[in-house]
Amino acid sequence: MLPSTDISHHSLAARPAGRGLRPALALMAALALAACSSDGPANERADADTAAVLAARAAASAAEAARASASQPPPLPEAVVFASGMTLRMLAYAERVRVMPPTELTQEAGRLGDAASPETQLQLSLVLAQLRQLPDLIRAQELLARVLGNADAQPLHPLARLLASRYAEQRRLEEQLDKQGQQLRDAQRKLDQTNERLEALKAIERSLTSRQPAATASAPIPPASRARPTAP
Repeated sequence: MLPSTDISHHSLAARPAGRGLRPALALMAALALAACSSDGPANERADADTAAVLAARAAASAAEAARASASQPPPLPEAVVFASGMTLRMLAYAERVRVMPPTELTQEAGRLGDAASPETQLQLSLVLAQLRQLPDLIRAQELLARVLGNADAQPLHPLARLLASRYAEQRRLEEQLDKQGQQLRDAQRKLDQTNERLEALKAIERSLTSRQPAATASAPIPPASRARPTAP
């Protein structure tokens, strides 16, 4: 008969970390009981050898299962999964908005309306930023500020912070372009005024040039230039 102390010592030596040890212990216990109930020394020794081999295989299988389960990454928390799904939806919406023409962007902004929920506010900010007008971009920044100030919109905060940084840079460029455009318009207006004055001066010059020959032809001969009669 196989002593129970030998089985326990063998199972402890081959014990793996994790839950895979319980099936192996149950199998080893069943094999030990089967070996104890056998009749005769020969059968007892054969059953003991078979039980030891099967127990070793079960322990090795349990250890391999434990190592496989330990190598797998732990599941993500539910909040992380939810935030990731919402972020992916927002990125897909941003890609769809990116290729919209201006008319469809205006219609989409009207469809979103007042944007009461944080998700709708973020969507409307994406639409307004795509219109590439400074007033619309300012409104998009205000919507992002509302999302970041909402404690219930934590899953959207990382994406909102990224968009806020991008919108700030875009606004700086838009303001710079608007300033340069205003300077260009002022320079063009001054150039037009200068051209008008130049044309007026040219008209005056042409008028004076055309009058000068006519005045010379109609002028009377001075008395001093007339021929005097000779004395007899």
